[in-house]
Amino acid sequence: MTTEHIIINSNAEKLDSIPNESIDLVVTSPPYPMIEMWDEIFFNQNDKIRNSFNSSNFEQSFELMHKELDKVWHECFRVLKKGGFACINIGDATRTLSENFRLFSNHSRIISSFVQIGFQNLPNIIWRKQTNAPNKFMGSGMLPAGAYVTLEHEFILIFRKGGKREFKSNDEKENRQNSAYFWEERNTWFSDLWDLKGTNQIIKDDANRKRSAAFPYAIPHRLINMYSVEGDYVLDPFAGTGTTNLAAIGSKRNSIGVDIDSSLLNIITKTLLHSETYINDFNQKRIKNHLEFVKNRIELKGEEGIKHMNEHYQFPVMTKQEIKMRIPFVKEITSVSNKIIASYKESVELLNFEKGSLFD
Repeated sequence: MTTEHIIINSNAEKLDSIPNESIDLVVTSPPYPMIEMWDEIFFNQNDKIRNSFNSSNFEQSFELMHKELDKVWHECFRVLKKGGFACINIGDATRTLSENFRLFSNHSRIISSFVQIGFQNLPNIIWRKQTNAPNKFMGSGMLPAGAYVTLEHEFILIFRKGGKREFKSNDEKENRQNSAYFWEERNTWFSDLWDLKGTNQIIKDDANRKRSAAFPYAIPHRLINMYSVEGDYVLDPFAGTGTTNLAAIGSKRNSIGVDIDSSLLNIITKTLLHSETYINDFNQKRIKNHLEFVKNRIELKGEEGIKHMNEHYQFPVMTKQEIKMRIPFVKEITSVSNKIIASYKESVELLNFEKGSLFD
């Protein structure tokens, strides 16, 4: 099996090249309204935003910025299949304007928009990005009534178009079983609090990461595995440096990345074409972490602590739902006719473990 990955230089307000109800999952992190580094992007979309901002009408600026994002959310609704999910990573904005410090609640504005469009809002995730920087506290320190709470989290908003996705045919059910994740991963991933410090990021250029709002690889990887199956199509309408596309390759999904900034296209392509080692190391670590979990579980509860065996890897797993799961390992990533094509290994030789010595 191969997967295809398409990068489009376009304004995501019009996704004309993507047919209705052809996408299984949207995972993205848009520009954050009222964050200074993205002001110019919004100003360039609509002169009214620049004018209202320069007139110190900041509430109107905030609303107009979100109206630009609303156009993209409507397109996401159109291209998503029924039962498909949209996962939006967004942070609220804190800013001093006209000598007043305040917060602009981006996450609540986006929830309101998605619900009005017709999405169902599901339980959301708080991504905690704690920092120990000595200057993180703002205001008058230990003196009352002049300091501000430190904002150390962002939101991952989860929406669904319509009701539950159905897997009717035997092939669909088998593919869903192959796409399973580990029991212990489920317990972490489906918590409403993720404590990720921004590690596991393949992009090393700090300027490009910040300019594109690149989130750590672990975030789209988790979301793609939580809310789609192998072979699905994942869309990122604000592709940035292509982290969602990268995670789609690492999860054996197809992907489409759209970004208005043409200077990022070469970065995305270069990243995807040279990511085999990064992806395989990440996925191999998933298995190593599982084997360590199994070892600790058996030491604590004995062999009765884990009763099932994965058919493909021949190592213990917690539940019947994990016995057919397969973790993809990339064989080759190439560029063909303006698409990135990823092929995958059938064997598991690179895992470097022996079936009979898991607990030595």
